[in-house]
Amino acid sequence: MKISSSKTLLVFGMSTLVSFPALADYPERPVEMIVSYSAGGGTDIAARTLVPYLEEHLGGDITVVNRPGAGGEVGFTELANAEPDGYTIGFINTPNVLTIPIQRDTRYEMEDFAPVASVIDDPAGFSVHPDSQFKTLDDLIEYAKANPGEISYGTTGVGSDDHLAALALERQAGIQMTHVPFPGSADVRQALMGQHIDLGIFNMGEAATDAAAGRIRTLAQGAEERWEKAPDVPTLKEQGYDLVIGSNRGIAVPAGVPDEIVNELSQAIAEAMQEEEFRAAADKQALPLYYQNPQDYQKTLNNMQERFQALWDESPWVEQ
Repeated sequence: MKISSSKTLLVFGMSTLVSFPALADYPERPVEMIVSYSAGGGTDIAARTLVPYLEEHLGGDITVVNRPGAGGEVGFTELANAEPDGYTIGFINTPNVLTIPIQRDTRYEMEDFAPVASVIDDPAGFSVHPDSQFKTLDDLIEYAKANPGEISYGTTGVGSDDHLAALALERQAGIQMTHVPFPGSADVRQALMGQHIDLGIFNMGEAATDAAAGRIRTLAQGAEERWEKAPDVPTLKEQGYDLVIGSNRGIAVPAGVPDEIVNELSQAIAEAMQEEEFRAAADKQALPLYYQNPQDYQKTLNNMQERFQALWDESPWVEQ
């Protein structure tokens, strides 16, 4: 376990603590940003969109390095075990970064990371075909209670945020549905539009284009508050389910990076995310931007970890 340390220099004759000189010059060399998924994927695109603006506000070069494998575990492990000097940062993705250690033994734990900033929070969306008999989430729940297992729902796979959203809803609503896993969200959307499944669960950012075109109809979103691009879609909480879930993508560093560097990175990310050009680029990609500072982001991750652990303890999601 890495121990967090903050170096300070007390200058005699002065009444204040002055930061250690090495930190004042950060960054003195290029920073490496690890993306735990393949080039061209959602996280990679988000990272490469953010980097030019982050470089401007941080005052240094950033190189994106893809380290895909094992659902993100390869990259997460490399980030967790990097030198805690602020020159290796990386995206951590929920639920994977949280659920992989719950499911199996890993070479990292969440305590090996120091959260820097939440960047994107893409809530889960529960969508049906426009011609579906289910006009509201209540309609779907009522039918599922009367007909256990008859409703089929598609997700991007066992243990995905989509799948965990469905399991959590089943648990809270007291229903049982039939899971149909797909390789990716595009496959789920296609199956839903072809009426091969009754319910499609995928992130709101992924649903935005099809919803706007009337190809799908979204019954609920797993956000804390309604996403500005889907103001007519009620949240699960509004409909009586204490469930906030989706895919969060944020920046973290190895535990032990000095607080001064963590705060400098977080502030630079906050400023970069306010740039109009960056926000316009994110808007084109339908990325739900959501900044949190290190303290709030840590609380969010802690809450998620507790919920996922409780869900696993009650109903492990690994299919036999």
